[in-house]
Parts: sequence; structure tokens; C-alpha cells
Amino acid sequence: MKRQICAFFLVLSAAAAFGADFSLSAGAGGILGGAFTRYTLSADGEKDGNHIKIDATQKMNQFNYGFYAFLDASYGIFSVFFQNGINDFTETVDIEGLNSVPDLSGKGWESVLGFSILGKYPFKLNERLIFFPLLGFDYRISLSQKRTQPDGYVYKRTDGIREKDKDNKAYKQSDWNSMWINLGGGLDFFLTGNLFLRTELLYGFRLMTSYETKNLETMKSLSGDSNPKLSGLTSGPALKIAAGWRFI
Repeated sequence: MKRQICAFFLVLSAAAAFGADFSLSAGAGGILGGAFTRYTLSADGEKDGNHIKIDATQKMNQFNYGFYAFLDASYGIFSVFFQNGINDFTETVDIEGLNSVPDLSGKGWESVLGFSILGKYPFKLNERLIFFPLLGFDYRISLSQKRTQPDGYVYKRTDGIREKDKDNKAYKQSDWNSMWINLGGGLDFFLTGNLFLRTELLYGFRLMTSYETKNLETMKSLSGDSNPKLSGLTSGPALKIAAGWRFI
């Protein structure tokens, strides 16, 4: 992560040195968005002389809200954000050759601290409006992961009681850290002088987390299948609205 941030500021320095329209601004605002997971996981193998076939699905719909602060230097935006998420989930498991596993459903909550780097190319539409396409990534550090068990009790997913990895150990909080690839666009509207309102609309695609990698290892251990199949996607939109001030 440190290398990406250093590279980002080197690009900004180059832009400052050679770009005729270099500007520097900063601001803060709010975030509203969502995340949607649709996964299927399957394994077909042999364990202790028994044929075992496992088919599992996961569906999750989440509403996100939070706030962020940004530093903008013409062709790049660095931001820091805090975000909460509220979701409902359903997980089903169908196993041939082992005892059945009950389906799970309920609600979940998460909190993350994130860092985002977005490349942008501004197009000045008139004296007050600037449009810019966006492409980049963010890294989210998991601060909290909670769920309800069937009786409604809210528990921490890292407590090591209700959820464990293949070695029967508790999951770490960092297992839910995630990298997202984002693309979209934004619009700056200058109210007066150097004060402007910013709107950004992004759509993100999440890469596989350590939690999901450990689930694959669990599938290998349970089924004897050395190459279980995971397909699906976690993705979602984000709307950002902020106030900013242009210094240069």
C-alpha cells in the first residue's frame, strides 16, 4: 500500500511540474452505497473412502453509509474514508456423503476504514462545471464484523465460537480486509470563488478476501477435492457528495 501511495504522489509531482492546468484542492463529505454478493461454491471429491459432493451458495445485500475526506491534485484523488454496512444474508449448503448442514440467514453489520486512489482527467464544461471520469482502487481495513445467529443474538464473527476455519481456529479481523477496483465519474460545481460542490458516482468490484480463501481451504479439507470451484462476484455502487476548496 505504501508503494502505491508514493507512486501516486510522484505522479502528482510530475503533473505539477509539466501540467499547465495543475490545481490542488481538498474537501470532505458523505458516502451512500451498496454491496451485493452472489457466490456459488462446489466441490466433488473423496474423503476416507467416501464420495463427498458439496454445493453451497451465498447471497448478501448490503447498504453502506459513511464519510470521507479527499485531497485532489488535478489528475489524481487520494481519500480516506470510514464506512458502516448493514446487510441481510442467506447461505445454503447441500452435502452428499456428510451430515446435513442447516441453511443460515440473518442480518450482519460491518465497519471499515478505507484508503482510495483514483486517477481522473478533468474536462472543463464552462466556468463553473468540471466533469471527470475516474478509475482506481481502494483498500478497506475491517474494523468490525457482526452477525445474528438464528435466535437473533448478535455475535462477533471473530469470537471463534460460531465460525472457524479448517484448522478449527477463529477467523482474524484482517481476514475481511478487501481490495476494490472502482470506475465511474464525477462533477464539480463551483459555487463562488474557490468553493465547490463535488458529486462522484462509482461502481466497484471486490477482489477475493482472505476469508474466502480460507473457505476454499475448508472445502478442500471436507471433500478431498483439491480444486473446489468458486464463482460469483461482490460488487456495488457508491455515491459521494462533498464540499471542497481549491487552493491553487
